[in-house]
Amino acid sequence: MTSAVPSEDVVRADTQRWLERAVIGLNLCPFAKGVVAKGQLHVAVSAARDDDAVEARLRDEIRDLLALDAQVRETTLLVLPLALPDFLDFNDFLDRADAMLDELDAVGELQIASFHPDYQFAGTAPDDVTNCSNRAPYPMLHLLREDSVERAVEAFPDASDIFERNMATLEKLGAEGWAALGVGATKESP
Repeated sequence: MTSAVPSEDVVRADTQRWLERAVIGLNLCPFAKGVVAKGQLHVAVSAARDDDAVEARLRDEIRDLLALDAQVRETTLLVLPLALPDFLDFNDFLDRADAMLDELDAVGELQIASFHPDYQFAGTAPDDVTNCSNRAPYPMLHLLREDSVERAVEAFPDASDIFERNMATLEKLGAEGWAALGVGATKESP
């Protein structure tokens, strides 16, 4: 029995809910609220199912982001609901993604952050709630402009403390609190 393929509308709604309730709601990224409020976040939902198709779509999204002014598009979330469901495969794919930045002469201009439903930091147990700081309803590649990251870090006096603060927030919230946010993928009926 195969699971139902989520519609693009469902994927977008799940991504929006995750952004509102977890990323912005828990203040896991203090820079996200402004970018979302200004409409400068582009959410690209891909129908790619294999690594080569993901790579092709990622290449297009990198080029598109570089071609636009940051005031128009500050950042891009490439959402991959049909690809890289296994976290270790997803993690391995990140090497290809970083190599693509080099290939497109985008090193120093862009960086890629990663999110996955089964994200797991090295040295943590799979059920460690701190992994939730990088968990999302679907595998996602987040394209960030280096200049924007630098400006955000300058504007946020204790940027180096964000990771530690996130871990404390998630530990206080606990697994039940995270689950209560309802930020996972919607299960559609077949």
